[in-house]
Amino acid sequence: MNGSDNLTKGYFVFKNSHLFKSSVLKTDLYKLGFGVDQLRDDNLETYWQSDGSQPHLVNIQFRRKTTVKTLCIYADYKSDESYTPSKISVRVGNNFHNLQEIRQLELVEPSGWIHVPLTDSHKKPIRTFMIQIAVLANHQNGRDTHMRQIKVYTPVEESSIGKFPRCTTIDFMMYRSIR
Repeated sequence: MNGSDNLTKGYFVFKNSHLFKSSVLKTDLYKLGFGVDQLRDDNLETYWQSDGSQPHLVNIQFRRKTTVKTLCIYADYKSDESYTPSKISVRVGNNFHNLQEIRQLELVEPSGWIHVPLTDSHKKPIRTFMIQIAVLANHQNGRDTHMRQIKVYTPVEESSIGKFPRCTTIDFMMYRSIR
């Protein structure tokens, strides 16, 4: 997949009004003006910048257990150089005390969206209260991290809303549209 827009079968968690209101995005220390809001402002020119020692943490917490299928992180080595993550750990759990690593990624000069499947051993989406992204290392042994965007997708569930039986009889055809 080349872009987050290719994930048409998912909803961006932070854009979905119900999930947006019930999720909390927190980071560890950050440089003034480069905080958590930049991670979800849909602007690839802005970024969150950590401030402190590694690992740098981004925590996404949900008020209720939520089914998630993909985590997308935008990174740009050409723009960020030594601030670009080279090793990331993705962890899920109910709270900080029982997080379990589900993916560890080695990134080599990334440019664009990094898609991280949030699935169990049977390739099914994970249900969780919390996602933690831990930046374990940066390119060129950089100290602080730039992360440009984060998106979380949930699976689309089939529903009866929007599914209508075919109206093929003349009686049905008379009432098939609203005036």
